[in-house]
Amino acid sequence: MNIHTERTFQDIIKASLCEGGGYTEGDRTTFDAERGLFPPSIFRFIQTTQPDTWDALQKAYGPKAEARILERIMETKAKDGTLHLLRHGFRDVTVGQVRLAYFRPNTGLNPDTAARYAANVLEVTDEVHHSLRTPKDRLDLVLSLNGIPVATAELKNSFTGQTVANAVKQYKFDRSPKDAMLAFKSGALVHFAVDGSEVYMATKLAGKATFFLPFNRGRDGGAGNPDHASGHRTAYLWEDVWSKDRWLDIMQRFVFLDRKEEKDDKGKLKVKETMIFPRYHQLDVVTALIADAKANGAGQNYLVQHSAGSGKSNSIAWLSHRLAGLHDAQDSRIFDSVIIITDRRVLDAQLQETVFGIDHKSGMVERIDPAKGSKSPQLAKALNEGKQIIVCTLQSFSAVYGSEAHDVLDQSGKRFAVIVDEAHGSQHGTAAEDVRKVLGSDGKDAVEIADGDIDPLIVNAIRQKGKQPNLSFFAFTATPKKRTVETFGHYPAGSIEPMPFHIYSMRQAIEEGFIHDVLKGYTTYKAFYRLEKTIEDDPELEKKKAQKAIARFMSLHPHNLAQKTEVMVEHYRTHVRHRLGGKAKAMVVTSSRLHAVRYHQAFQKYITDKGYDLGVLVAFSGAVPDPDIAGQEYTEPGMNGFKETELPDKFGKADQHFLIVAEKYQTGFDQPLLHTMYVDKRLQDLAAVQTLSRLNRTTSGKDDTFVLDFVNEADEIKEAFKPYFETAEIDEPTDPNMIYRLHSDLVAFQYFWAQEVEAFASAFYDPKRKPQDQGKLYAATDPAVGRFSDEPDEDRQETFRKTLTQFLRLYAAITQMVRIEDTDLEKLYTFGRLLRARLPKREGGGALAIDGDVGLEYYRLKKTSEGDASLNQGDLVPLSGTTSVGTSGAGEPELAQLSEILGTVNQRFNYDFTDADKIAVDQWAADMMADEVVVAQARTNSYENFTMANADAVMEKAFARNERNPEVLAKLLGNAEAWAMVRDAVLKAVYDSSQHRH
Repeated sequence: MNIHTERTFQDIIKASLCEGGGYTEGDRTTFDAERGLFPPSIFRFIQTTQPDTWDALQKAYGPKAEARILERIMETKAKDGTLHLLRHGFRDVTVGQVRLAYFRPNTGLNPDTAARYAANVLEVTDEVHHSLRTPKDRLDLVLSLNGIPVATAELKNSFTGQTVANAVKQYKFDRSPKDAMLAFKSGALVHFAVDGSEVYMATKLAGKATFFLPFNRGRDGGAGNPDHASGHRTAYLWEDVWSKDRWLDIMQRFVFLDRKEEKDDKGKLKVKETMIFPRYHQLDVVTALIADAKANGAGQNYLVQHSAGSGKSNSIAWLSHRLAGLHDAQDSRIFDSVIIITDRRVLDAQLQETVFGIDHKSGMVERIDPAKGSKSPQLAKALNEGKQIIVCTLQSFSAVYGSEAHDVLDQSGKRFAVIVDEAHGSQHGTAAEDVRKVLGSDGKDAVEIADGDIDPLIVNAIRQKGKQPNLSFFAFTATPKKRTVETFGHYPAGSIEPMPFHIYSMRQAIEEGFIHDVLKGYTTYKAFYRLEKTIEDDPELEKKKAQKAIARFMSLHPHNLAQKTEVMVEHYRTHVRHRLGGKAKAMVVTSSRLHAVRYHQAFQKYITDKGYDLGVLVAFSGAVPDPDIAGQEYTEPGMNGFKETELPDKFGKADQHFLIVAEKYQTGFDQPLLHTMYVDKRLQDLAAVQTLSRLNRTTSGKDDTFVLDFVNEADEIKEAFKPYFETAEIDEPTDPNMIYRLHSDLVAFQYFWAQEVEAFASAFYDPKRKPQDQGKLYAATDPAVGRFSDEPDEDRQETFRKTLTQFLRLYAAITQMVRIEDTDLEKLYTFGRLLRARLPKREGGGALAIDGDVGLEYYRLKKTSEGDASLNQGDLVPLSGTTSVGTSGAGEPELAQLSEILGTVNQRFNYDFTDADKIAVDQWAADMMADEVVVAQARTNSYENFTMANADAVMEKAFARNERNPEVLAKLLGNAEAWAMVRDAVLKAVYDSSQHRH
């Protein structure tokens, strides 16, 4: 018997489900592909659980009873969907309601409900011929509840060369949503792609547009799954998630149909429906919290550290509904009310919609709405009436405490579950303290909190000595402070340090593709300045061009708003605006409200003077007096021309590009089109993480982010992220010539050839390209994929993959800051992105790359073509190196000599180098020219490789002559930018002189 096959994998799962998971094996021959049902199983369930109903249907319809049942089921499925059918059954005029499933009630099972629940039949059926149009196609596994398919699965086995990626591809291209069982809403609720290492899921099949989400537990704080005793890292799927009680609980309490009204491009309202199935960490945290609350009752504190991108709103909504119906072992309600609190004065719209969107009984959820009048009587009334779920802001409790409404509150003997949505703004101690005073059992006798430096809402709301026996707090935050963990953390067995109850890390969210790693696109202005300078470091520039570049970038004074404004606006126009299909937006973070006002004025003036079509908004609180104009003050509505509450929607419009902020919208602001941030403010610790994280939201076509920081150091930002992302890294490019070294390294592998890259580029950039031309892209990359696959050395394969990734990442980072006028690099970049997506992955080699080509169509506005290497359109004159030498219509260019470089340094850095000092620099170059090895390297290598190999040689020659003129080297080494200018000029002079030596 072959035990390495996919069939064996399939049999293992079936056996596990049937032997210990509460399933029976289904009969594939009974599947009705036209209806997407197992009719015999449906009929058996109705007969067994509702015999009177069955008899009445038989009496009413005779031999057509079964056909009538199927007809009503199909009508209900088509109108309301499978989920509604399972939860509510269907109705018939002769018998009323007919149930197709029975779920576990919140209270204990009496004999009747226990019998009905036990009568549910879960079946696992393999090799199901699901399609009438392609009858030979088969689904590996189908999970059905009482004859209604609820899930499908495609299994892959890496021993036969197939992975979860192949299963995803199969769903996208070989499984049609036109088939009844695969149709959205009326077919199976979820579809799983599974191999031995990873699981992915999708709730809507839509061809190549199908979007699969990871359904993995996480591994060492990142993506993937931990090892499992069975050897299959994905065994949790069939041993736990699909087991009968857990699976029925998911069907009953987790899966829901999300309906949102959205406006299309023409302003017309349309309803978008999404079937929500919990991601693994969401299922895990809610289940774990409910189990602990059931076992320990009220009076507990829980800290949930879930990163942005975790789907926190859904987790809170599921938790609130579960807590509202939670009973202890004696069938007594554990909590009288569940209260969801946010510190924002305007309730989080997404959170509200999600809580209301989950299937619930009328009147179960009460929202404290300022539009309905005073908040205090609303909240007091909801608490007194024992509303099961109450949604309010933190300020609602301040309105109640000390008011007449507080006097009529009767909280004696009541227990509350308080779910704290992450605090996004600064909190006042009195407001947060009122939560405890209103709800706590010790009420007015509580001790005042006199602590001013406290975490937003979470610590502020309930910090006190000891726990309150009638309150359980469930605090959700992506970025807890140390004191937050100390207050709400739990102590694992044997640990003396508190820990969050549950963690979904920033690293895992990034690796799973739910947020962007903003540190990958982070650079300080110092690095940006070095990069711009290095591109222009060739001394054989026309003096006027060199002076123009220096004037624009090198003389930027840290307090000169006008010059910073020019840098930001021109950077945005050149490197940002075209991204996301021309929709990319930028935020400017300023150090004070007055700075925000002045920046807004500077931006408006510069944009007007240049005639640019750019929109700029500003955000700050209150009124800002103008210190230079008596009686003049500025407000946000006055400067923007509309109400504060309208700003998020206005900024989302196509005519707005910059948002200048001061202590506003730096936390809690969710705008996926925000791509770039310019920071002119000192950021520390949590503030740095929260501010930069405004960029991390994902959207179609957004494959990177960018931060230009005028104030902070890279190491400081990295340290700020470390507590929330174990392996925080900041990729700060310092030398664009590294891209050529990586280019050479890639070519040396001989996996791809130049003519293949050319063929790919010709097809990809062809302005007349047709959909059928996709085949040309495959034809151009097939040889490289084949050579890579045939490589016997796995280490060499992985080295190539890593080098290619480095090249792609560095090129993307550099071209956000400067233009590289090299069509060969752009061609290899585009070729490499699709090639990397096609390279076969090593077993356990990381996160699944499903949509490798997502965002390519947005990535460059200007196509590369022969004779035109410009990547972006715009009026900005690009900083460029020498493009030609010799005769020109404007006359012979005057070339800057090496000895003049210190003169430039004198002017730009206010140094006082003398003519003797200039001669010393000439001597460093002469010493290098006297070294035959250096000259040979210059004559036999490209300039890029030569500079990479000899950057340290300039330092050696300078030290060798240091005793004769120590002041020169001492001054230069005190300024990294100045030293780099001189070093690069020396290398260029040596390289050029070596080419003419015979």
